Amino acid sequence: MNTLLKFSGKDLQDITMDEWLEQKPEALRPLATKWFSIIQQCGSDVQSIFHDNYPIGCVCDAPFAYVNIYTSHVNLGFFHGAALYDKTGLLEGSGKHMRHIKLKPGVNYDDKAILTLVELAYADIKERLVK
Repeated sequence: MNTLLKFSGKDLQDITMDEWLEQKPEALRPLATKWFSIIQQCGSDVQSIFHDNYPIGCVCDAPFAYVNIYTSHVNLGFFHGAALYDKTGLLEGSGKHMRHIKLKPGVNYDDKAILTLVELAYADIKERLVK
């Protein structure tokens, strides 16, 4: 049986998005803000949390997507990304479950394809929650 990962209580960090962004490279903040906002807008049941020092979108405490800022790029990650249909080949990673997209400022991306992956990840976690 696969147990669904959930974050609550002591797993959560008391950090605001603004506090987190202040500590990150200014050039990368707009990318992270844009995509995390899209994660949050997937549905009224999306909870925004901080765990491991980055923002995560959850449904019923189960994470489905996150953003994290590194030195020169932003990761838009998916907790069950290996299960997502990625027809454009945007997802990177070789782990058992997680995948991510590396986003860099000044690079044109297929926003529609990325949005589709975010929406698929949201639908996927909702389906996993009812199983």
